[in-house]
Amino acid sequence: MVVRAAGDQVQAALHNGLCQDGSVFDDLLLIVRMLRSPRGCPWDREQTHSSIRADLLEETYELAEAIDLDSTELLREETGDVLLQTVLHSQISSEEGRYDMNDVINELCNKLIIRHPHVFGTATAEGSGEALANWDAVKSATKGRKT
Repeated sequence: MVVRAAGDQVQAALHNGLCQDGSVFDDLLLIVRMLRSPRGCPWDREQTHSSIRADLLEETYELAEAIDLDSTELLREETGDVLLQTVLHSQISSEEGRYDMNDVINELCNKLIIRHPHVFGTATAEGSGEALANWDAVKSATKGRKT
């Protein structure tokens, strides 16, 4: 897969093997690490969870708008922008020694398995209503609260 953009910087990144046939997700993680590195982008290095909080909200609203518009192109773009926010928050936390993207993904995988006992366990769900009831019951039991 090749990044769809023009310019010398993209060509240089491609020459260095980024965003080619390997794991493009790993490439994204590497790019964000590079942006926040001492040789990276001053703006990216300065960001904190608090400073990009509004960006996360803005990108989420833009994704919601793309859904409302039923635009494949906007949906793909804005999904990527929300993903970038997730990766940035994970990278910041990794630098702080708190957690990294692998921790985020591992926790999400565990949550999906635990909250789908009708897929990964012995529970049943004949329809989406029962599946949602399973999700809510497990969530309530594991979190000790409803949200």
